[in-house]
Amino acid sequence: MLVNPLFHDRFQAGDVLGRKLIKTLTDLNPLVLGLPRGGVPVAYEIAQKLHADLDIFLVRKIGVPGQEELAMGAIASGGTRVLNKPLIAHLGISPAVIEQLTAREQQEIVRREKLYRGDRPALPIKRRTVILVDDGLATGASMLAAARAVRSQQPKRVIVAVPVASSDACDEFKQHVDEVICAYTPAPFHSVGVWYEDFSQTSDAEVQELLQQALRAHAT
Repeated sequence: MLVNPLFHDRFQAGDVLGRKLIKTLTDLNPLVLGLPRGGVPVAYEIAQKLHADLDIFLVRKIGVPGQEELAMGAIASGGTRVLNKPLIAHLGISPAVIEQLTAREQQEIVRREKLYRGDRPALPIKRRTVILVDDGLATGASMLAAARAVRSQQPKRVIVAVPVASSDACDEFKQHVDEVICAYTPAPFHSVGVWYEDFSQTSDAEVQELLQQALRAHAT
């Protein structure tokens, strides 16, 4: 499978998205939320372009036992959960197993929030335009959990912004949020990573550093 990458790395992807948002966003005080870890470098560039606050919003995939890469759902900060009920029914996964795996991923969310933010509280969402950012959308399960969780905190508007996505995923989100910005929707889509020259994993340390840099930049 040979494709021509659309982006060098996540920072360049964020630059592209930031330029698109500048042209359409009229809100003066938006909040950019990156989905760790890969969404944070993209979100950082967007926040710099918009002179906006940057924070994280944690989402964890709930994997099928024995096939952890296959998502049967996702859980977001605050406990909002999205489940793929047809898949769960097809595989015969019991409610007890689902609850056990959900609790484990919720613990990981709490751990990572503490790791990334330290003692700093999450930035307020209520009555603000929130831009949810990831490095791409394939199935969209994680982003859907994030969108529902953010919506429960009474934002002014919710925008989903991603550099690359399947056209189906972009269309799906139009019914869940106020605006969807997908910079590119190549077909066939394949996967998120093939559209980047550098899709190396973002580390916890990089997430921490980008949040600190954003705080310093926004303060000045």
